[in-house]
Amino acid sequence: MFKKFLLAIAVALPMFASAQAKFGTVDVEAIITVMPEFTEAQNQIAEASKKYEATYKGLQDELNKLYAEFQQLNNDPATPQSIKDLRIQDIQDKDERSKQFLQTAQQDLERQNAQLMQPIQEKVVSTIKTVGNENGFTMIFPVGVSVFESADVVDVTPLIKAKLGIK
Repeated sequence: MFKKFLLAIAVALPMFASAQAKFGTVDVEAIITVMPEFTEAQNQIAEASKKYEATYKGLQDELNKLYAEFQQLNNDPATPQSIKDLRIQDIQDKDERSKQFLQTAQQDLERQNAQLMQPIQEKVVSTIKTVGNENGFTMIFPVGVSVFESADVVDVTPLIKAKLGIK
């Protein structure tokens, strides 16, 4: 008899626990995009991007100038072929360096963005955990991950924003 009672409790306990479960959702993007740290990071990336663009434009201008000079030499029948070949090689070298610079710049911007975003993302995740613990949530999911959400699921985005001191 006592074993049946314990078995009934063991079967019923998970049902009571799941009935007590509290689930929430959070719109992480809506939080991050209004954080002052995010705006500052975006400004830093934009500033670095402008510097890269200016340097790349200089390289392109230089390449265009070399090409224009080559066109003049190419149209001059008195210019030896060896000089023309040398200019072609210069143009190809400059073009290759320009492409290499562009690739390096893109990689560097991606690296800078990742470095600047990491502490922001860690701060949001930490705040989500704190709000989850303080408010007794079993789980908090990012918005859009679940296929179905009942009316019992709480959007904790405003709580996270309040905890971070943002609107």
